[in-house]
Amino acid sequence: MPRRKIRVTGAPKAPLRAALAALRAELGVPEAFPAEVQAEAERSAQAPALPSYDVTDLPFFTVDPPTSTDLDQAMHLSRQGTGYRVRYAIADVAAFVAPRGALDAEAHKRVNTLYFPDQKVPLHPTVLSEDAASLLPDRTRPAVLWTLDLDAEGRTVAVDVRRALVRSRAKLDYAGVQRQIDSGTAEEPVALLREVGLARERLEVERGGISLGVPEQEITERDHTYELNYRAPLPADGWNAQLSLLTGMAAADLMTATGTGILRTLPAAPDGAVARLRRTAVALHIDWPHHVSYAALIRTLDPHDTHHAAFLQECTTLLRGAGYTVFRDGNLPAITTHAAVAAPYAHCTAPLRRLADRYAAELCLAAAAGETPPAWVLAALDALPQRMTEGSRRAAEAERECVDIVEAALLKDRVGEVFDGCVVDLSDRQPTVGTVQLTSPAVIGRIEGEHLPLGERLRVRLTRADPGTSKILFAPA
Repeated sequence: MPRRKIRVTGAPKAPLRAALAALRAELGVPEAFPAEVQAEAERSAQAPALPSYDVTDLPFFTVDPPTSTDLDQAMHLSRQGTGYRVRYAIADVAAFVAPRGALDAEAHKRVNTLYFPDQKVPLHPTVLSEDAASLLPDRTRPAVLWTLDLDAEGRTVAVDVRRALVRSRAKLDYAGVQRQIDSGTAEEPVALLREVGLARERLEVERGGISLGVPEQEITERDHTYELNYRAPLPADGWNAQLSLLTGMAAADLMTATGTGILRTLPAAPDGAVARLRRTAVALHIDWPHHVSYAALIRTLDPHDTHHAAFLQECTTLLRGAGYTVFRDGNLPAITTHAAVAAPYAHCTAPLRRLADRYAAELCLAAAAGETPPAWVLAALDALPQRMTEGSRRAAEAERECVDIVEAALLKDRVGEVFDGCVVDLSDRQPTVGTVQLTSPAVIGRIEGEHLPLGERLRVRLTRADPGTSKILFAPA
């Protein structure tokens, strides 16, 4: 999933949309699936491998953006004694993708779904990702079902994972869930999302974890100019995310206990990255006392405030060191934790959109059953981190270029204007080249000039903004 969520509206031939289409062509992004891959997907959509365990009597529901149709997760929440039972169903992609087939090979090439501001390029053909394998309402689907029992404080006390047939009863969105919960009209399985989510958020604070409530940026075209707005996440977004984190932590624990697995790891952020973030805070007029930790600051920010929203976007830079770590035969790696989660963690809840999650699911199913993982999983395991790294690099490159294009479109009619900003970074090799964070609009761009004052406020002049070149450029005013 993208760290920086940007959405663009407007006609397909509008200059910004055209620039994004040109970027996809430049990056060689695949759009249409090869004929043999599409054909295999259509065949598997008609005849998936179905499990015998049936829980279609449970009224699962999904919580996603209103327009989403690639639904990876469905949930059912209930009380269990003084605690809770979380049933979390994940789309069973392996029920549709045969190992070493054309569909599997194409997924290994694509690695993940690529998100662009105007569209997405899917990991799997949409006949699967948005139909047959998606946990759409009123459809019986194969799933990897996690059952997580929690105590009254939200701590995990028991975990079970197995294949099951599930049937979602409702496709809910964040705003609708928030309204139901706030008004007291939500039925218990939905109402408990708040209780469980808040309990897990308290535990996250206790262990030193951090969840970034990164707002979505929306670029709207009006009268041939562009406006930038932020959609701040709702509390329901965060509660829902906590269930995914809960499952990913349970998956990591299962795999480390049995000695074979793939973790999502992140070392602590280097001092330089945090120092850069402090300079960004200065540029955006955010008070960050030196005695206040990064985690403590994040919890004070309001994503409805545009300066805070922009700062939260930049906080995602601390996630850039994340990677995938494979281990076998009880030989645990030196780093097993994810610094932002503050615990061992695995990606396992988005297999429709991320290749590694299908493998993590198989490893967890085998661990829970006390069995050896499938041979096709073990054969591919050692190559997965490199493949995922390459896919993440491609996604990050696309994301960076998209941000540049969008910001150039936002400023294209303001070349020559002077803005307030702060130099947040300088090139080690070229001290006359750096990065400036504007105060308003909250965009970041390249700056070139003599004696750039790192970490200090500076008046800068926009010298270039061309969505066609995907770059903006500033100079000291």
